Amino acid sequence: MLIYLAGWLEEFHSGFRVFQYITLRAILGVLTALMVSFVVGPFLIRRLSQHQIGQPIREDGPQSHFSKAGTPTMGGSLILLAVAVATLLWADLANRYVWVVLLTTLAFGAVGGVDDYLKLRYGNSKGLSARHKYFWQSVAGLGAAVFLYVTAQNPVETTLIVPFLKDVHWQMGLLFIPFAYLVIVGTSNAVNLTDGLDGLAINPTVLVGGALGVFAYASGNFQFATYLGIPYVPGVGELVIFCGALVGAGLGFLWFNAYPAQVFMGDVGALALGAALGVLAVVVRQELVLFIMAGVFVMETVSVILQVASFKLTGRRIFRMAPLHHHFELKGWPEPRVIVRFWIVTVILVLIGLASLKIR
Repeated sequence: MLIYLAGWLEEFHSGFRVFQYITLRAILGVLTALMVSFVVGPFLIRRLSQHQIGQPIREDGPQSHFSKAGTPTMGGSLILLAVAVATLLWADLANRYVWVVLLTTLAFGAVGGVDDYLKLRYGNSKGLSARHKYFWQSVAGLGAAVFLYVTAQNPVETTLIVPFLKDVHWQMGLLFIPFAYLVIVGTSNAVNLTDGLDGLAINPTVLVGGALGVFAYASGNFQFATYLGIPYVPGVGELVIFCGALVGAGLGFLWFNAYPAQVFMGDVGALALGAALGVLAVVVRQELVLFIMAGVFVMETVSVILQVASFKLTGRRIFRMAPLHHHFELKGWPEPRVIVRFWIVTVILVLIGLASLKIR
């Protein structure tokens, strides 16, 4: 929004031309989201506490979590507010990618918000039924996938790029739609499964979101894309502002969510953040790199799948408890140790993903 004001002010002073630079607006997006988080965060936590909007704890979870019952939840609404404000202020609102990413994020946040509301209303940890939750996730994810396919202006926008291999790619055609849908919905649920410890999900989200911002900037710049051998997608560079807003909002939320947490993000935040990462990866054509960088989310999801499959087939459990972070808790790892070590693993995986920019 402010980019248009700056464009008008250029007529009076050339110095306002600096706001045309994506890098500056991305930095301003980070700072704006941080400021919104710091200003609104304490007020939101007080309001949630006053209305007794506390987190229900699953009865079969680790006993150490029972003391967390009643901690304010739905803090993810703070993240969505900060991301939306920063993006709308600093991004070019004529860019279709900005809108599809922002609206997809908010749509998944709405699904998570309904889920959180039902959990709180009925005082249990079940919330929206799995069938209904998945249906509305599918509506939002499929809508984003169809929109990106229909509005694609270049074959590269629907081509699967294989990292580390320069000349290996596959034009998916109509298969792009189910593939993009699976990436968006799958990442959304993966982040939601990971959100079980204080700060566990938000920091990896910040790291992966920041890295996807690097890919967006490189893919949206013809010279950088050509030099690095990655697909050039005109206009995708504008998503750096959204990624910056995501980083700023995530860090702002972590201020309140760090152990011991003053507030939990709830499904309203977890489902939205996962969808944001998924749709970002689809737009910048780096779905397989996302699979690498978001390895912590992948491991958490796989642990649940293996646990359920093993119990149904053999009657035995592979892990002491799933998702994976609970397994390490029951092995005796203190919660902060689990969190920090998962963060460290994410840093390593993000660096491997970024290395794919050069190693081709």
